Amino acid sequence: MTDAYFVPLGDGRFRATEHTSGPWDPGSQHAGPPSALLARALEALAPDPQRMLARVTLEILGPVPVDEVEVQAAVVRPGRSVEMLEAELRAGGRTAMRARAWTMLRAAADDVTDSATALPRPDAESAGPRMWPYSGYLHSVEWRFARGGWDEPGPATAWTRLRVPIVPDEVPSPLQRVLAVADSGSGISWVLPFGNWLFINPELTVHVQREAQGEWISLAAETTIAQGGTGLARSVLHDDRGPVAYGAQSLLVARR
Repeated sequence: MTDAYFVPLGDGRFRATEHTSGPWDPGSQHAGPPSALLARALEALAPDPQRMLARVTLEILGPVPVDEVEVQAAVVRPGRSVEMLEAELRAGGRTAMRARAWTMLRAAADDVTDSATALPRPDAESAGPRMWPYSGYLHSVEWRFARGGWDEPGPATAWTRLRVPIVPDEVPSPLQRVLAVADSGSGISWVLPFGNWLFINPELTVHVQREAQGEWISLAAETTIAQGGTGLARSVLHDDRGPVAYGAQSLLVARR
């Protein structure tokens, strides 16, 4: 097995490896790796160190196969202070995911920080889930639960570390590390039994406060459901210094 999520094939094409496979279908990718791949394409459009990607919204338009994919990116709204970027991932002749992002000049003000703190990182890796197959993606990430767990309903906090890079011989960027795990917020904080219910997120929005430092990203997530409404999974992503980003996923909640 290649020690990366994707193998570059040239001209924006990549071959997805088994590390990308999700728990619902071994032939379909977990949304984390392709989200990170789209972030990589967005970052290539905005290399100015005076700017940073402040918000990324990912639209998940359909299953992403564990197969060849193509990624293209473009600036759709240029500007001196803020720019809008867009990236698209295609597979099997269709658009499977789309990302839109705002990049903006870095704040000149002094720090006014969020007071939220992450729970301490446990010393040992957590056991894998019993309720679903331990997929290639779940194996590709080291998980250490500080609150809750795979088989426990309710709010959860997990420290994560990627075992493999997005592409070979390239250190993942801070944003890539965040987006590789941000889509797992609804998975670790489930509130209804998997055997009887589906909760599917067609989108993920992440607001970035600052770049993460180090390999470890903490994902603190909580899912809420409104009867007659929708589900929502909210998450705060930390590094060892504190919050780095805030994520939200709208959830389709339906009986199987």
